[in-house]
Amino acid sequence: MVNATCPSVHPVEAPPPQTHGEPQNPMPQGRMNDIPGMPGTRGGLTLRLNQFVFALVAGCVMASTHATSTYTILRYFVNAVSLQCLWSLSLAFVDLYAILVKRRLRNPKVVSVFAVGDGISSTITFAAASASAGISVLDSNDFHSCIRDRCTRYQASIAMAFLSWFAVSSSFVLNFWTLASK
Repeated sequence: MVNATCPSVHPVEAPPPQTHGEPQNPMPQGRMNDIPGMPGTRGGLTLRLNQFVFALVAGCVMASTHATSTYTILRYFVNAVSLQCLWSLSLAFVDLYAILVKRRLRNPKVVSVFAVGDGISSTITFAAASASAGISVLDSNDFHSCIRDRCTRYQASIAMAFLSWFAVSSSFVLNFWTLASK
C-alpha cells in the first residue's frame, strides 16, 4: 500500500515573495538539497543519457566484432552493457517524467533504490570492461592474432564501457551523497 502522505515525487516549491528587509530562505527546512545530478534533475537526466549512449555504443561495437563466441568474457561484456542500457534508460524515463511534471525525486527510499542499483550496475560494468581489456591485451600482445581491425574495435568498445562506468559511478556517488546528507 502506498503511503499517500509521503509521496515519492514532491512538487517543486516556488520561493515565497520577498518582502522588504527580510532575508529570503532559499531552501525549505526538512528537505533534501537539489544537487545537480540527483534523480529528477536535468543533470541527472544528462548523466543517465550519457550512461545509456556509452553503454549502447560499447555493446553494439563489441557485438559487431563476431569474436564474442571466442571468449566467454566478451559475452559477459555484451550482457553487462545491455543491463546498463536498460537500467540507465529506465531511470532516464523516470527523470524525464519528474522534469516534465516539475517535481523532484526526494523520497530517501527511492533515492536509496537508485543508489543501490547504480552501485550494482557500475560494479558489473567495471568488471566486464576490465576483464575485456585484459582479453584485448592478451589477444593483441601475446597471441598476435589481431585480424584486421578487431583489436581496434575491442579497444573502442572497452573505452565506451569505461566512460559509461564513469557516468554511472558519478550517479552513484551523487545519490549516495544525497542520502548521507539527509
